[in-house]
Amino acid sequence: MTNHYCDLKNADVILIMGSNAAEHHPIAFKWIMRAKEKGATVIHVDPRYTRTSARCDFHVPLRSGTDIAFLGGMIKYILENNKYFKDYVVNYTNASFLVNKDFSFNDGLFSGYDSQKRKYNKDTWTLDKDANGIPKRDMTLSDPRCVFQMLKKHYSRYTLDKVSSITGVSKDNLLKVYKAYSATGAPDKAGTECYALGWTHHTVGVQNIRSMAIIQLLLGNMGIAGGGINALRGEPNVQGSTDHCILYANLPGYLKMPAASLDTLEHYLKKCTPESKDPQSANYYSNYPKFFVSFLKSLWDDKVTKENDFGYDWLPKIDDGKHYSTMHMFDAMYEGKIKGYFCVGADTAVSTPNSNKVRKAMENLDWLVGENIFNNETYEFWRGPGVDPAKIKTECFLLPASASMEKEGSQSNSGRWVQWKYKAAEAPGDAIPVGEIEIKIMAEVKKLYQKEGGPNASAITNLKWDYLDSKGHMDVLKVSHQVNGLFTKDTVIEDKAKGTSTLFKKGQCVPTFGNLKDDGSTACGNWIMAGSFDEKGFNKMTKRGKDDPTGLGLFPNWSFAWPVNRRIIYNRASCDIYGKPYNPKRNILEWVGDKWVGDVPDGPWPPQADKAKGKYPFIMKQDGVASLFGPAMAEGPFPEHYEPLESPLAKNPMSGQLNNPAIEIFKGEMDKVASASEKFPYVCTTYSCTEHWCTGALTRWQAWLLEMQPELYVEIGDKLAKEKGIKNGDRVKVSSIRGEAPCVAMVTKRFKPFTVEGKTVHQVGMPFNYGWLFPKDSTSDSTNVLTPTVGDANVFCPEYKAFMVNVEKA
Repeated sequence: MTNHYCDLKNADVILIMGSNAAEHHPIAFKWIMRAKEKGATVIHVDPRYTRTSARCDFHVPLRSGTDIAFLGGMIKYILENNKYFKDYVVNYTNASFLVNKDFSFNDGLFSGYDSQKRKYNKDTWTLDKDANGIPKRDMTLSDPRCVFQMLKKHYSRYTLDKVSSITGVSKDNLLKVYKAYSATGAPDKAGTECYALGWTHHTVGVQNIRSMAIIQLLLGNMGIAGGGINALRGEPNVQGSTDHCILYANLPGYLKMPAASLDTLEHYLKKCTPESKDPQSANYYSNYPKFFVSFLKSLWDDKVTKENDFGYDWLPKIDDGKHYSTMHMFDAMYEGKIKGYFCVGADTAVSTPNSNKVRKAMENLDWLVGENIFNNETYEFWRGPGVDPAKIKTECFLLPASASMEKEGSQSNSGRWVQWKYKAAEAPGDAIPVGEIEIKIMAEVKKLYQKEGGPNASAITNLKWDYLDSKGHMDVLKVSHQVNGLFTKDTVIEDKAKGTSTLFKKGQCVPTFGNLKDDGSTACGNWIMAGSFDEKGFNKMTKRGKDDPTGLGLFPNWSFAWPVNRRIIYNRASCDIYGKPYNPKRNILEWVGDKWVGDVPDGPWPPQADKAKGKYPFIMKQDGVASLFGPAMAEGPFPEHYEPLESPLAKNPMSGQLNNPAIEIFKGEMDKVASASEKFPYVCTTYSCTEHWCTGALTRWQAWLLEMQPELYVEIGDKLAKEKGIKNGDRVKVSSIRGEAPCVAMVTKRFKPFTVEGKTVHQVGMPFNYGWLFPKDSTSDSTNVLTPTVGDANVFCPEYKAFMVNVEKA
């Protein structure tokens, strides 16, 4: 999140889209209700009427998979009705930048598309630059090649009639939302958006969020109290897991995983370190070498130096052009290319799309190791539905792990606040923390490599791996110090602004990522966490100060927020170019005299009106401003509506390009697709019920929760149920081209039929909380036997939220 849950109270308008916050993020929703009590307008846009809808000012249903069309219409409304915050747009975004004259868009495709590779050559997706290498700008926003005019042209097609025909939302409801939310473009107003899996689980998931980012930038809602784009995380450490590189393409702190073609450290750093010729761009990622070299030092300590490229050769590389998402992993497993699988804290036989393929893939494994607090369908796949255990050769292990309250460590919540928690109870039996399991396994692997050698042996035998204490347990503080960063030798740090110098001794914690070096004098496991300990070793994550000087919910002395305890990211954009707050009533930061006062600023530099020393506010962006034109995206620099892979429509009403042109199409024998098919006429979406958690692997063991929600069900609108002769409580079969899921019918008014392109489209919904293993008398299976093997074009998040099914009485 750019902001924090408690900041939601500061908003004038809150758009909840892609989330059922009341049921799944109740703490966030508490703060949303605080805002509503103060007069805020709260809007819920969702295919289904939920408890969230009931507490909002109004609910707007839309067809799953059409969010970009809906938001594209809002962008058009903002631009054509001059609702945008012009001072903010001109100064803090790339709206004024001129785009390459050869860039174009035609019939759903941007310039440079290769239909064979399903990829874009982005050579034309660039900005024009002057002789000094600085992007050319038209501050009047009138040049037809400036980003602002190109944005306006792109979304001119998203008329009310067109958006309504795609989304199924009435024109009156569209205008109701557009008018309410665009009112936050005034300097004294703030609007925020809350989303969750309802936006990410699509083939255009990243572009869903990008669409809202464009809206927030046009309205000046980034970097301010009550603003931002806020991802509601469902578990306290989802944020922490991404921060610490659970995502396959990242290293800790969102550093980039090196590709095989980047064969030297020099090549890698050149590729990953952006350059800017504009003296007013802080371009803070120009410090990338310091972050990365410090990371390498955290792995191999004194075994790596400048002479051996700080061990870069030892770091594993990914193959160029290859992807390693969960779907790709199981695809390779299905083809017999992967023989061993660690499944930690997950139930992938239930949670992964096209679950029948996933389970079949695991039959090709030699071994599977689970680490969890309960057994689940993944670890028992060998005796699942339709499987003959006698024919399965996979050897399965289940290592008992400690639950959250049975271990000490940090937890990062959605607002980037990293809080230290203490062990509240001893784990039962042989259970130990997952981190300790990994440390012990790797310690044994290191011993084996020291004794026997093996591929890339130096990377393992030289690994710094001293994280067990004298009793053989994980030393949590030692791990955390390494994550924070340590000086590897006595080092003098000069503060040019203050005219002081400080000596730090070897082994002291690095006080901030500004002290990291690329010469090997610092080791840091995750640069964004630098500063979670001070130089004396005090753990800032334990701070519990309740003072809130601004009254806006910043609470600067409660825990540690990355980066450097900043509570609102890009907060200098809350002020004009002279450093004066746009909204004095929600003042989080102000330039007073020769310094910023308030929240920890995004850098100490003066505001950008100071041409000699000032910097633009978006310091992590190469050009110092936020991107309305975003060429880093796989499918285009402007979000465009494409239908889900499976759709009730045979043609995209917006263009001749039906689906996202950049998605990878899996073509195996089990990767079937049925779009616009008479056999599967209904749109299906998935979600979680309140009583169960994710796959239900933790909650289905609880008798009282099962009593409330005992088995898989499908929510069917009353009109569709009447057509099908289905009554509430009937046993039904939901099927897609990939599988069948027997379940119970829940006939409801929460789903209404949509009118899409002149025809009636029904939508149904199913929770993803069930599997076949337990309860013992279950006749259910996972909803994911129905979902397709396809994901977003940028990050491969699966499309769980829109696919085609049939529903029949059992």
